[in-house]
Amino acid sequence: QSKCEFTGYDVSKLLKETSTIRDLITKRGTLEILFPLCCTTEPVRHKQFKKSLKGISSKTLSTRLSELVSEGILERQTFAEVPPRVEYKLTPKGQELIESITDLLNWMRKWSKK
Repeated sequence: QSKCEFTGYDVSKLLKETSTIRDLITKRGTLEILFPLCCTTEPVRHKQFKKSLKGISSKTLSTRLSELVSEGILERQTFAEVPPRVEYKLTPKGQELIESITDLLNWMRKWSKK
């Protein structure tokens, strides 16, 4: 018999409580931003994201980065240099999120029809 860890949860309440983060995760560009960060402990600069993310506009990239910072998934650090330098890295919350998403994607790969 399977063990359900959601026993006693109100599903509609749970979905409402998690709607903001679920919406953010499924927005265009979010996963493309997060995955390169899971493979490094080094901060990533805005221009590095822009160079590696094909098909995502600068505006979408900037918006998504701001949303991820606002949700506490990414940390943003600015440097008073000319030209300005901005770097991003995963927070502990972001690291835990990317680990969970990776587990889900591995599950999907395993069970998807090939």
